[in-house]
Amino acid sequence: MTQITAALVKELRERTGQGMMDCKKALEAAGGDIEKAIDDMRAAGSIKAAKKAGNIAAEGAISVKVADDNKTAVIIEVNSQTDFLAMQDDFKGFVAESLDAAFTKGYTDAAPLIAERETAREALVVKTGENVNIRRLTRVEGDVLGAYLHGNRIGAVVALKGGNAELARDIAMHIAASSPQVVSPEQVDEDVVAKEKEIFMQLNEDKIKGKPENIVENMVKGRINKFLSEISLVSQPFIKDPDVTVGKLAEKAGAEVLSFVRYEVGEGIERAEEDFAAEVAAQVAASKK
Repeated sequence: MTQITAALVKELRERTGQGMMDCKKALEAAGGDIEKAIDDMRAAGSIKAAKKAGNIAAEGAISVKVADDNKTAVIIEVNSQTDFLAMQDDFKGFVAESLDAAFTKGYTDAAPLIAERETAREALVVKTGENVNIRRLTRVEGDVLGAYLHGNRIGAVVALKGGNAELARDIAMHIAASSPQVVSPEQVDEDVVAKEKEIFMQLNEDKIKGKPENIVENMVKGRINKFLSEISLVSQPFIKDPDVTVGKLAEKAGAEVLSFVRYEVGEGIERAEEDFAAEVAAQVAASKK
């Protein structure tokens, strides 16, 4: 019997649109075989949302709520199958109610919110015919917080030590636009640096061939430093004033960037590639049977 992991339950939930407990029970009954679990759920008639919900939900919206004192914020991503649904009032209402619940109840991750909102989610799936999923949630607390939303597709929250809400919002806007990976170069994992060095050596094999070792080391060092500055928030040129880095901007205001969160709709979700010609051919073939 395959172990019933949280990841397996999540996959079945995403593929069927059913509740987490229903998915867990189905997997237990099927011995951990996800395909059998799906067949059993269909045979039992529990597919009120499953047929439509089997599609990948990679569109949707990012939403952020910041406390009046700018010391607490929550950012969430809720996915839909199409950007059309993401613009509809029913979906927007579900997102807003979910965000309010997470903020009010102090949730620090998506799991309790998903459980609380399951009935409302299923009702929305049935009404709209599209899969809808609460994908992720982050709660941020700090001295001074700032948030920025670019439409409904990109959101960022930044935590500062010192400074003010206006500065924090400007830096959050920069994060949304420039997509840094870490706050400072020191936070970049050694494996990432080693990989970048390996790529540089491969791409510049002809240029470094025959050069003295110290020259090669300087070339590599220069490339790594450039790479680190490109992906580190405090080293990036500030989007509103490229002559100053984000780190210097904060420093001039007596502030320090502590952390940030950046969400973009659908990032990391593997989207299915649709073959329209093959789909038409299959339908024609089926109609001849």
